Amino acid sequence: MIRRRPSSRPARRPARHGRHGREGRSPVVRPPLLPLESREERFDFAVGTAAEFLRSAWPELREVRFEVGWMPPASDDDGIPRWSIDVDRKRITLYRLPIERLGELHRDDDLHRRMAIEGCVFRAAAEYLDRDPWDLGPDRYRSY
Repeated sequence: MIRRRPSSRPARRPARHGRHGREGRSPVVRPPLLPLESREERFDFAVGTAAEFLRSAWPELREVRFEVGWMPPASDDDGIPRWSIDVDRKRITLYRLPIERLGELHRDDDLHRRMAIEGCVFRAAAEYLDRDPWDLGPDRYRSY
């Protein structure tokens, strides 16, 4: 049995560094957080901002409710509808999944996705008013 003599060195302090020579993580650093907004929230925001623009520009739309649904109840002769109009109840329902998944984007980024959503809101409102979508916001699309 080997006995060691007490040394004159002071007691060893715990190391500040871990196995790989790095300091331990502070409690401020955590695993990555979830995204601040989901696709659903971005869709709702795009519909809401376009609807508010149309309501402010067209008095006929001020009492109309813009709603978001998942999927239409059934397809029609033209395929899967992107929105439905109920003039009697003053309601426009936009269906998120067909708009997001069946739309043809020439560039897949946030800006073009939002433009596709806003385009559907404008076309649905134009159908509700029985007008051309370009008539709803002529100043919005004018180049300066």
